[in-house]
Amino acid sequence: MNVGISVDRNNLEKEKTMPVTPYLFFDGRCEEALDFYKKTLGAKVEMMMRFKENPEPPKPGMCPPGSDDKVMHSCFRIGETAVMASDGRCQGKPKFEGFALSVNAKNEAEADKMFNALAEGGQVQMPMMKTFFSPRFGMVADRFGVGWMVIVAQ
Repeated sequence: MNVGISVDRNNLEKEKTMPVTPYLFFDGRCEEALDFYKKTLGAKVEMMMRFKENPEPPKPGMCPPGSDDKVMHSCFRIGETAVMASDGRCQGKPKFEGFALSVNAKNEAEADKMFNALAEGGQVQMPMMKTFFSPRFGMVADRFGVGWMVIVAQ
């Protein structure tokens, strides 16, 4: 007897492939962050638009004076993962709380290199070490306050 539970396989497949993309607001330091991630993680900037390139003028009060050269929107890739970023409202007070970005290293040497680069000017939250789930794992907040978990899969 069928109790009314049915699974739409096509819809299930669509749901499996729906990407969730992080969007980071650097409050005036976005371009600096993009350069930092290019250097430390090999990030590739796919697009960047400044506020002055906006085809529609911003509504009054949305952007402080002098923010024309700040980043309105950008997209960069770390490996195959897209991350979006902006200077937001350029208030100079970015807050990255309640989440971390996790990056998988190929091996322990690569993990140490990434971790140390991200830690430069940042704050180590958990030093790189062997854990029950990874031969190398550590947590760090980079110089912008973004939390990172660096891991080598077992």
